[in-house]
Amino acid sequence: MDSTTTQGIHWPSMKELRPLIEPYTRSEWRRPIGQLINTLIPFFLLWYLMLRSLEVSYWLTLGLAVVAAGFNMRIFIFFHDCGHNSFFPSTKVNRIVGSILGIFSMTPGEQWWKSHAIHHATNGNLDKRGVGDVMTLTVDEYLQSPWWKKFFYRVIRNPFFMLVFGPIVIFVLTNRFTMKGFGKKEKLSVLYMNIALAVIITGLCLLVGWKQFLLVHFPITLLSGMIGIWLFYVQHQFDDAYWVRSERWDYVEAALSGASFYKMPGFMNWFSGNIAYHHIHHLNPRIPNYLLDRCYEDNKVFQEYAPEIPFVEGFKSMGLALWDEEQGHMVGFHEIKGRKPSVQPADLRASGSEARQATGD
Repeated sequence: MDSTTTQGIHWPSMKELRPLIEPYTRSEWRRPIGQLINTLIPFFLLWYLMLRSLEVSYWLTLGLAVVAAGFNMRIFIFFHDCGHNSFFPSTKVNRIVGSILGIFSMTPGEQWWKSHAIHHATNGNLDKRGVGDVMTLTVDEYLQSPWWKKFFYRVIRNPFFMLVFGPIVIFVLTNRFTMKGFGKKEKLSVLYMNIALAVIITGLCLLVGWKQFLLVHFPITLLSGMIGIWLFYVQHQFDDAYWVRSERWDYVEAALSGASFYKMPGFMNWFSGNIAYHHIHHLNPRIPNYLLDRCYEDNKVFQEYAPEIPFVEGFKSMGLALWDEEQGHMVGFHEIKGRKPSVQPADLRASGSEARQATGD
């Protein structure tokens, strides 16, 4: 298996990997229905218990919110799988169920699914950044930016801002608006989601009180959003991540080298729908969450090529903020102090491959 060679690594081709992947792309009916039952029922029960716990102690409410957030994150994974048409065997059922599940994370299905599909098609491509990914600048791009852009970039890459304000910005605010360049179907999904949320939230506020609703649902939204953003971040932002220009970009290499296998405790794998096997998911998003672990265990090739990140070590990636094209890895702001840009802005795009070749990459 050696269709592509980079940094001394012989990457398998998609033609060679397809027979290994194919058996796990066959969605089922029983498994996803069981997942919906063992996730939605506990979530609604926890929501009700949180509401009742307000009469006892808000600390108890927050404690229950941690568990409820785990279930909410799991619901988002089902929504995510529906967008890849992998949760159920039926495309129509995936679209209907997925659109409903999007209400839990206040995310319009069609728009998010298209944005996420673009992320899969461009993951690790420096020339096609900006849709469905974490904003990442190269060292040269950052050094050549005006002060206000540097300040803005430092703010959004700050772990505190990303994890505390990120969920509010993304799920509460950004998801309420249509994305530029998207079609009618995606725009309608935003409109329908906003209407559904307005009706549901108004109804719940009238039923339980607006203050009670916020005290219960806000911590669930915040905590599940924090966990979700963290997982997405660590699965693409690590030291030896994959970022190359278009002329050198390869789908298989981008999946196996640009998406990590994040080793989490078993209960976190359950709550996150096995999204830790992210390299396999990027290789073929038609594999449903309930078959990702089996695909990994049954095929040694996915264990050998995975960028494996131990759970605790993953937290170190929060200090990484820029892609160093010359060295071929992520670096922190402190590592570029006193450094000058290696190329002029007009030449940056054209000379990316030359810089890598000069370093033997």
